[in-house]
Amino acid sequence: MKTIEFINPIEGDMLHARDGIVVNGSLQTIVKIKAPLQHLLTINGVEAQEREGVFEATITLSDYQNTIEVKNMTTGDNAQITVFWLPRFAGNYRLSIDDNIWFLRDIHQNEDKYASIFDNPYLGFLKQVHDTYGTKIHFNLFYETDGFNLSQLTDKYKSEWTANADWIRLSFHALGEFPDMPYRNAGYQKVAQDCELVKNEIRRFAGEAVMGPVTTIHWGEANVEGSRALRDAGYVGQLGYFNVDDDLPAVSYYLTVEQRRRLKKRFVWHDTAENITFIRSSIVVDKKELDEIVPYLNHYEQLPSGQPPYVDFLVHEQYFYPFYEAYQPDFRERIVACVKWATDKGYTPAFLGDCIL
Repeated sequence: MKTIEFINPIEGDMLHARDGIVVNGSLQTIVKIKAPLQHLLTINGVEAQEREGVFEATITLSDYQNTIEVKNMTTGDNAQITVFWLPRFAGNYRLSIDDNIWFLRDIHQNEDKYASIFDNPYLGFLKQVHDTYGTKIHFNLFYETDGFNLSQLTDKYKSEWTANADWIRLSFHALGEFPDMPYRNAGYQKVAQDCELVKNEIRRFAGEAVMGPVTTIHWGEANVEGSRALRDAGYVGQLGYFNVDDDLPAVSYYLTVEQRRRLKKRFVWHDTAENITFIRSSIVVDKKELDEIVPYLNHYEQLPSGQPPYVDFLVHEQYFYPFYEAYQPDFRERIVACVKWATDKGYTPAFLGDCIL
């Protein structure tokens, strides 16, 4: 039977500026513990005070990885957890786009015509968003689509990709769009193989500078072996929806119900057993009508957790194109509505990888 129980934070929590007070780069935060009443407890050497049946103490976190140790001085029992301090997490946002391949096929088909990658209408529009708002944009790539794969893409624009690495990230998403949920039950080797295929091509045509430690696997579904393969490929940050207690698809990799509940509440959590950081997207832009986007983002203020500390706007490439069966004519307006909301709320553009490590 546990005599010491961590209420907040818990194992793997990644704390940010909204979890306390930042002083000289360190976080002062309150730790809450359940333990037998009338006992003397210390938390990282600070004597805990009992309030309404819960022990509390304010401690300081200065390192990325921190140990919180509770000692019951009455019984000699002790317990500890690992938590993380992310000084650059809160107050930032990015735009992340899944299922990207068609704009790269277009660049391939127009290699003799395009003087720049931004002659492509989709990428040209997104550069306008960046130029206007400073938005950092992350593209999760398929390897192949009908009649085209990344190995066919020219490397003639490599210097231009690299020159724009201050706002562009490219990463592995899947081999292709179909089948649905391709990695839900896939083994380590399959995920590793497909991931390396895409990463090698990104290095070749765009360069190392546009790569980073974060991705979203297709459908956000993988077993623990698949997530390990992503981690070992360098993707220690894995993004999903982490839906729970509703009828929506989980999009939650291998996480349990309780872990998903934690992520839904806090937007970020680290599996210390696997050394993987999971991040929750704040909105799937193409699942909301244009006039629903701002009210949906504002609704977070009414929740106990408040506005997301880091806002990830997730959208899918295919809705940009008139030839796509589910084309959204207001694709551009939806994205602008999101980044304008973030700007108006005081969020700053930042790559997720720069904020979780």
